[in-house]
Amino acid sequence: MTACAIEDKTAGVAGTAAAAGPAPEAADPDGPAEPVEPVEPPAAGAAAEDTAGADTAAGDTGADTSGGGGGPDATGAAPGRGGDPGAPVTAAAPRDAEAPADPRDAEASAAPQDPAQDLGAPTAPPAPSAPPVPSAPPVPLGPPARTDEAALPPAPSRLVPPALTLGADHAYAARLTPAGEATGPGWFPERWTLDGPEPYAVPLPLDRPEEAASDVLPLSDGRVLIRREVAAGRHTFSLLYPTGPGTGEVPLGALDCTGLTLLPPSPDGMSAYALLPGKRSTGVWLVAGGAFGPEQVADVPGRCSGGVWLDREGRLLALDRQMPGGGPVKAVVVDLGRGGGVTPLLQIAPESNDRLLLADADSGLLLVRSDAPGHDRLGWGVLGSCLPVRFPECLRAPDETLTPFAVQPGQMLMPESCAVALRIDGAGGSWVGLWRPAGRRLHQFAAPGGWLAGSGFWTREGVLHLPYSQEDAPCAVALMEAPVDEPHPAVTNGTNTSGVTPARGVCTPVPLGQAPLTGRTAPG
Repeated sequence: MTACAIEDKTAGVAGTAAAAGPAPEAADPDGPAEPVEPVEPPAAGAAAEDTAGADTAAGDTGADTSGGGGGPDATGAAPGRGGDPGAPVTAAAPRDAEAPADPRDAEASAAPQDPAQDLGAPTAPPAPSAPPVPSAPPVPLGPPARTDEAALPPAPSRLVPPALTLGADHAYAARLTPAGEATGPGWFPERWTLDGPEPYAVPLPLDRPEEAASDVLPLSDGRVLIRREVAAGRHTFSLLYPTGPGTGEVPLGALDCTGLTLLPPSPDGMSAYALLPGKRSTGVWLVAGGAFGPEQVADVPGRCSGGVWLDREGRLLALDRQMPGGGPVKAVVVDLGRGGGVTPLLQIAPESNDRLLLADADSGLLLVRSDAPGHDRLGWGVLGSCLPVRFPECLRAPDETLTPFAVQPGQMLMPESCAVALRIDGAGGSWVGLWRPAGRRLHQFAAPGGWLAGSGFWTREGVLHLPYSQEDAPCAVALMEAPVDEPHPAVTNGTNTSGVTPARGVCTPVPLGQAPLTGRTAPG
């Protein structure tokens, strides 16, 4: 799972260790150049076609720059689809307070809590705690756990919380919504239920408003994790659930660190993780789902950000890492099932910044952002494949920002057929883009009014669900089917080298840093 040289007109790709069988061959997206007219951003049904007729990429590096060992911090087998999964992730431990049997039932009774039980026991040396924050019901928090290294300077506090956070199985979602006149200024948590016949929202207010800098994250059992910064660099964690006329709260503990960020929901549905940056390393902490409050599960050298899950067990976590002292940003994989071992994932060029944006565990499709072609571009590759990362021209928008947010699941061994949803931000606002790697065309559609921009998920049948909120529909979901891409005939006159389909032999997934640089057939 290391570097690959860039050959001909394609850039290197991420790779993993041995898989159960041959890696899926991506469909050849190359074809003749086709003219395209400018697209009006908010107009529905528009499509932007690949103007160059082929995927472009960076120049040839000429050699493997990382070797096959994966560097000094590579441990164990590199992660990959179909490989040895190693030790399974331990199931989440039971909470100290009992949630209602059916968390969707707004009439359920609140479970009694034992105030003498220490729910916030730290796993690191204690530090003087700030005065306790009132909660409902009041349960004392233990002293906060601390990181081993001094944290970096705090980031500016945000003024608007994220639009919506979807759960791992898309059954629930959560957000902070502005409080009304009855509860005063501020925000309060709100849980959305999305797996029923109609979506509906359940407010989870407490006796105090929340800050915009707080985060909420839904779990698969209907409870909602909330992170609050109650003092400078002190973060508390609690679980919220409906209890009839009120809201129940289970405190989980606290951490002292500036710059703490919650990771996306874990695929197991019951765990939540956070990144705690230090001077020379970044800690990965389990903040929900553990037995004794927050606990550190990995320590990754360097400054890490991002966070993409690569499997459905919540074991393989991809992070974007910059080593101490500077240098390029490279995506690495942290194996939480093997003590936090770190393995390189992306190295398209030696000095390029290569970040992982999105991954699909079924097909292995990866969406990356890299400046290897000369400036930041969106590209795609396949986890475990020996094919390089490609940078489609149709995803190149100098005056717009494209951010992928959902990949169609269930496309086993067919990564090129996965539909991808992208948020497009431009002068006209935000709208939706739909694209397939094999289609070589970006279809653009107006978003529904009140769309919670950047949120949405696909079904296996190719239907995109877009949550939105309007005055007459405070909790609603719009459905959008993926358009059908017209086939592009291959070029046979030899004038466009990228349009010729190269001969391909048997391709066995290997780490790209160990892949041979000879014996490959160049396109054309």
